[in-house]
Amino acid sequence: MNEYQNQMESYRSAVEETLNGYFTAQDLPQKRLFDAMRYSLLAGGKRIRPVLLLEFCRLCGGDWHAALPFAAAIEMVHTYSLIHDDLPCMDNDDYRRGRLTNHKVFGEANAVLAGDGLLTAAFETLCTAKTGADVIVREVGILSGAAGELGMVGGQVLDLAGEDMVLTEDEVHTIHDLKTSALIRAACQMGVAAAGGTQAQMDAARDYAQALGMAFQIRDDMLDVLGDAEKMGKKTGMDEHKNTFVTLYGVGKCSQLVEQYTKRACAALSIFDDAQFLDQLAARLALREY
Repeated sequence: MNEYQNQMESYRSAVEETLNGYFTAQDLPQKRLFDAMRYSLLAGGKRIRPVLLLEFCRLCGGDWHAALPFAAAIEMVHTYSLIHDDLPCMDNDDYRRGRLTNHKVFGEANAVLAGDGLLTAAFETLCTAKTGADVIVREVGILSGAAGELGMVGGQVLDLAGEDMVLTEDEVHTIHDLKTSALIRAACQMGVAAAGGTQAQMDAARDYAQALGMAFQIRDDMLDVLGDAEKMGKKTGMDEHKNTFVTLYGVGKCSQLVEQYTKRACAALSIFDDAQFLDQLAARLALREY
């Protein structure tokens, strides 16, 4: 493996090991809730958000191992959002990451509660980090701001409200800036905060994440049309009734936009001396097939 692959494997292995340590109590009457939470939390996936957090921590001079509770917390928030997104009242998906969605296995009520449990546990997990209270408070502020009504949840509301409607370009960008980019921004900025980084580093992380998030979502919309369902682990063509970047621009222009946003993301890293990993990550996400 090359240097990028080695670093990615180190991050992912550490994240998986950390996540596997949560919700293991087998002697409590609510064991089924823990099973539902672990079912989705440990279902694999790219782990992009925790990886971004850990790498920005390292890049800003911090000990990325010490930031693992923060990485676990943001993955819990991301996983909760996927469980709820898949529910019949939202996107109504039967498969996620190649297997049945949470509500198909544990029932709708338990899936809702599993998501609730993961969201709550995320903030408890932030508080377990062995660092100063000021850092923890800053991490809580970044994550809660990105996940709530002014971030991911707000974007989901706008996404649902816009179904079967024709939205403007600005409206589509706003939805995905909140629904997708907000949590990616949080991951990058939480990494900087974990390392006690500078304001310039925080701004660079924000700009990188903003562009990366847009490229990621546009590629996601392309894969819903062009992707292989088997590789993606879920059905394609599920967004036909939504306002996507493909419906807005067409596949050809979307491909160009992914390239443009990826270049913009990499340009934002100019203040760092050792940003090759993040450059490669952005390039690989731009060409991903799932």
